[in-house]
Amino acid sequence: MILLKSPREIAKMEVANRIVAEILAEVKSQVRPGVETRELDELAETLCRQRQVQPAFKGYRGYQHALCIAVNDEVVHGIPGARKLKAGDLVSLDFGVFSDGFYGDAALTVAVAEVTPQARLLMQATEESLYAGIEQVRVGGRLSDVSHAVQTRVEKYGFAVIRQFVGHGIGRSLHEDPQIPNFGPPGQGPVLKAGMTLAIEPMTAAGSWEVKILPDGWTAVTADGSLAAHFEHTVALTEKGVLILSRL
Repeated sequence: MILLKSPREIAKMEVANRIVAEILAEVKSQVRPGVETRELDELAETLCRQRQVQPAFKGYRGYQHALCIAVNDEVVHGIPGARKLKAGDLVSLDFGVFSDGFYGDAALTVAVAEVTPQARLLMQATEESLYAGIEQVRVGGRLSDVSHAVQTRVEKYGFAVIRQFVGHGIGRSLHEDPQIPNFGPPGQGPVLKAGMTLAIEPMTAAGSWEVKILPDGWTAVTADGSLAAHFEHTVALTEKGVLILSRL
């Protein structure tokens, strides 16, 4: 069941998502060669304590960290640890908080120093596809219009959309209905209504869309070892249009 949010609830979600955006910006500023991924996770958790919010992912289905950090061929759910970042890496940071009864969730991909032209283009295509999807969030539209816009933009660049993971509704729960695939034909699925709050999150690969899960049970990597990227915003649909809650 898709839960519609009142203006008051959306306002609370806006607060939660602004905190997400602020913390992600601070973590992003510390991404550099030589930093350990666990240092970025520790920073995110410290910033949560300072703002008196809970990290949304810590404890979720047994996950033990505040931040998901995926490097290079890692698509999503990468576990922070002693790994040191190096120049040329692509690093995806996925982060959420729980604040005053509501969740915020966002993700972005960062280049560590100089990366290859292909890596830059993959980041560009993925971020563009996120905003192409958001442009389709309008009252009376269909959910798969979002999916189709994401896929079309990514494939325009010759890259692939990951199909095993999807965006989702969000609110009082981290994951609510509806699921939001990043591929498919337009004009299908639920009608978009004012009060919907959605986490739209294209995940892409430079090669095949297929993934595999590492023995840690969390980290998803591209099956062919190609580079991956991930961008996400939480948005709210109102009678006046779409609000990007997790953008500074």
